[in-house]
Amino acid sequence: MANKNLTKAKKAKNDEFYTQYGDIQKEIEAYLEYDPDVFKGKVVYCNCDDPFESNFFRYFALNFNKLGLKQLITTSYKPSPVANTQLKLFGDDKTLTKSKGRPKITANKFIINEVHDMDGDGEFNLKDVAKQLKANKHNDWTPLGGDGDFRSDECIDLLKQSDIVVTNPPFSLFREYIKQLVYYNKKFLIIGNLNAITYKEVFPLLKENKVWLGNNYKVNAGAMFFEIPENIANLEQVREIKTNESGKKVYVTRVQGVRWFTNLDHGRRHQPRPLMTKAEVIKFVTKKPFEKYDNYDAIEVALVKNIPSDYEGVMGVPISIMDKYSPEQFRILGTSDNGLVDDKYKKTPGLTKEFVDDYYKAGGTGAYKEGNPTAGYYENNVAKMAYKRIFIKHKEK
Repeated sequence: MANKNLTKAKKAKNDEFYTQYGDIQKEIEAYLEYDPDVFKGKVVYCNCDDPFESNFFRYFALNFNKLGLKQLITTSYKPSPVANTQLKLFGDDKTLTKSKGRPKITANKFIINEVHDMDGDGEFNLKDVAKQLKANKHNDWTPLGGDGDFRSDECIDLLKQSDIVVTNPPFSLFREYIKQLVYYNKKFLIIGNLNAITYKEVFPLLKENKVWLGNNYKVNAGAMFFEIPENIANLEQVREIKTNESGKKVYVTRVQGVRWFTNLDHGRRHQPRPLMTKAEVIKFVTKKPFEKYDNYDAIEVALVKNIPSDYEGVMGVPISIMDKYSPEQFRILGTSDNGLVDDKYKKTPGLTKEFVDDYYKAGGTGAYKEGNPTAGYYENNVAKMAYKRIFIKHKEK
């Protein structure tokens, strides 16, 4: 079932979902554990983040010296609901103004080159960052010329200057967003919907091991908690209402099926998952043999935990395999969702007419069309169409 908050936001073209600080910290720590110097000397760009609200900005600003960053760049997309209102951290309600004749409400750009204790209290915090920004001392806080869209020329220029992009991009623009990162050959750690795995812009990258899922693949049973503005908050799904540092109400909601997508390496992706043999799966779990697809030379494996360790052929598995996919253990061949699979594994271009007829006779519904690559199989003489599947084989030893 689709998440109500995500659906509501998509219809309203409003993707103001703010990632929580703790989730950012946990994820990044995994990359530091694998490579302590992963961010050292790097320019990090958060290009979908209002610096006033973003926990990505907060994390990298507070950990600037610890990570050894060369520079932190943050840009906002249009003025956010709070970008030009009273903010205790950055001062009063006066916002930076553009040149004469331009509107006062702007998208902003923050560039951090160094951070240190500015007020002499013996510790470093966001108040020190604010003081440096307001004084423009070795840092830069200026309005953007446009609306801050990541596709704009000025944001692309900043992207070219960066080494690693870390942010939570709009889910509705995920295809365009990741395509841009790959085009400019950037390292990245971004948040997206699990179903993005099967996008034609994303799946080939996963197949070729150019992109993979992050370390904390299942936060809170496959969901993440986000802070969202009141105007799109679905109160039925709000889990918590709290007050932030500025005295503003923050609504926390749960969004199902969210994952980190990255091309930064981490240790978990190199850990093979333990598996039972085919005989053990049949004996202790399924109590029946594996079904074969009508249109693919592969067996149906309905649960990732039931992948047999000793099956040498092709297996159709749920897309959640990517949560614990190890390139040393499996080889990805394709997906049934968009037909990106080698022809030698296809029995027919689509499901056979006999199968489709049986599927509808058995009460099947949906938007099936001739040639649709959806994987189908017979179970107890009843035609069934599997949900989205990824085709894999064990890596040859």
